Order: sequence, then C-alpha cells, then structure tokens
Amino acid sequence: MEKPYLKEEHKILRESLRKFLAKEAYPYFDEWEKQGSIPRSFWKKLGQLGYLCPWLEEKYGGLEADFGYSVVINEELEKVGTGLIGIGLHNDIVVPYLAEYGTEEQKQRWLPKCASGEIITAIAMTEPGTGSDLANIRTTAKLQEDYYVVNGEKTFITNGIHADLTILVCKTDKKASTPHKGISLLVVENDTEGFSRGKKLNKVGLHSQDTAELIFDEAKVPKENLLGDHNKGFYYLMEKLQQERLIVAIGGIAASERMLELTVDYVKQRQAFGRSIASFQNTQFTLAELQTEVEIGQTFLDRTIEAHMNGEDVVKEVSMAKWWITDLVKKVAAACMQLHGGYGYMEEYEIARRFRDAPVTAIYAGSNEIMKSIIAKKMGLL
Repeated sequence: MEKPYLKEEHKILRESLRKFLAKEAYPYFDEWEKQGSIPRSFWKKLGQLGYLCPWLEEKYGGLEADFGYSVVINEELEKVGTGLIGIGLHNDIVVPYLAEYGTEEQKQRWLPKCASGEIITAIAMTEPGTGSDLANIRTTAKLQEDYYVVNGEKTFITNGIHADLTILVCKTDKKASTPHKGISLLVVENDTEGFSRGKKLNKVGLHSQDTAELIFDEAKVPKENLLGDHNKGFYYLMEKLQQERLIVAIGGIAASERMLELTVDYVKQRQAFGRSIASFQNTQFTLAELQTEVEIGQTFLDRTIEAHMNGEDVVKEVSMAKWWITDLVKKVAAACMQLHGGYGYMEEYEIARRFRDAPVTAIYAGSNEIMKSIIAKKMGLL
C-alpha cells in the first residue's frame, strides 16, 4: 500500500537499506538468534550509513530527517526479525529523551556516539513488582553533594546487556503530594559505581534481543546526569510514550505482512490430496480475512502516523493502533502457523520464530489492557 507521507527520498532510503540488510543481516540473523545477541559491529555499520537516529540535527551526527525515515527503518528491520527491536528502541524511543531534555553539554557528549553506533542506549522503567504502574516505582535516588545515590532493581530491560547509557526512571521525592510528581530521569553510564547487571533473561521469543535485569546498590550517579528538570520525569515519559507505542504498531503491521508473505508462498507449493493447499476454500478464506485486517490496520496506522508527523496529539489513536495491531499480530501468527501444518512447528521455518515473537508485542510499551484504559479515559468513561 502507498503511504501518503513517504516521498521519493524515503523510497531511496528503503532500497538502500534493503540492500544493506540483504548483505549484513538476513544471512546472519539465525546465528544471532542462537547466540542471543546482535553484534556491536552491526550497530556500527548501521551508524556509518546513517541508519541510526537519522532525525538528529547534523551537528550531532544526524541527517535532520523526518519521522518517515523512522517508519521505513523500523519496517525493514522488522522484516528481518522482531529481535532487532532494540535498534528501534535506541533510535526512536530512548535517544529522543536525550535530544529533547538534555543540556547542550549532555547532547554534545552523548548524541554523536548514539548516531555512530558507539553508544547503545536503554531505558529502565519496569521493576520486578511494577510494570505499567510507573507512578509507583520503588527505585530511589537521593541527592548527596555531587551524586545521586541510587538503590533498586529494574527488569525486562531491552538492550540491557549491551547498553552503554541507560535512562533510569527513579523516585527522587518520596514525599511528593502524588506519586507521579516525585519521579526523575537519570542517565546511568556503564562505569557507574554500584551499578551492575543481573542475569540475561531467558525469554520465550526475541532470542537475539538482549534483555536484562539491572541492579543499583548505592550506585553513585553524578548530579550532572539528571535529564531535564528534577521531579519532572513522569511528565517526560507521558510525552514520549506516544511515539514508543507507534513504533510497536509499525513493527506489528510489518511482521503481519511478512507472515502472510511466507504463508502465501508456502500454501502455493504445499500439496495435499493431489492439489496445492492454496486451492482449498478454508485456506483462501483464512488468508483473505487476514489480508483484509492487515490492510485495515495499515490504513488506520498511516493516518495516525501522518497526524503524529504533523505534531498532533494522537494518544487515543496510538493506543487504539497499538492494542488492535498487536492483537492482530498474534492472530496472524497462529493462523499462519496452522496453515504450515507440522512444518510450522519446526525451527527451520521462519513462521515458528514469528509465532514465538508475536505475543510479547501485546505486553511491552504498555499492555493492551492499559491501552484500552487510555482509550476509555479519552472517551470520558473514567
């Protein structure tokens, strides 16, 4: 489908990125899944060619590109595998916090290396006892002279193993009038005293994506690493979560399209009862229904992306897109695996990996139940 917000420069980007990924990613992705990580050398190659944070200002190493570049990059990375989501997280979720709320000194120190691939980023929100309820996080940071002393644990952190910089969501005022008013963002560097990584988490899917526990035991974070204003972290999170959920929805449609492509090719070749299984009405109806839903999702998503690019508040629409599309991803994965028959359950078939990777999309970036609560609030029901 034609996307109205994509111009000629975006098409050129897509073609060059596809060629790059055909050479540098597709041949190695299965091995990365087995190894459980994406090599840093791949990040640096992305950076060298301008595929990391292209929206950054030129003085920080970017191309000053619009969000259409992010759409193309996230779509093409998803077609390789959902395990590459850490790159989209770095590009369009974490680094925007640094660019928006960082001081000039912080920007000069970190942003050029984020664009080159020398620095990989993460954001630490979720805790062992706190998922979507960010206002009630327990990780604390107390200012003592020139340092914040941080104590607490984070879990399910994307890029948690490889990250050089982690934006930490922490409580800096436990006596605030409401919980969300006492939250700040700190930028934690790898050599921070008292900061360590726990185990790399063994997930059902996303095997190549390094997800980790982070531990802060009297960690000393320089006060200069406060991002933005003291106690304003919750408001910053609310401003940026719109784009995070949009990125998840973009990946969801791309994954669904890839699974349909795989399955259409398979059913045309697979023979049963003397004819291809593509000729059976059940196969045709199943794939026709899924294709219809994917195109409906893409149409709604395109409209939402265009509004986001125009600077509009589309929190309700993004929440709708995130839950509906990620539920669709799970539906497409299950139906496409079924149409592959026994082979769909075999690791050498890509649909098996896609089936494993699909469910978590409905959980991260705010669970789909939270998305429905946001929509209800926007409808005046809360």
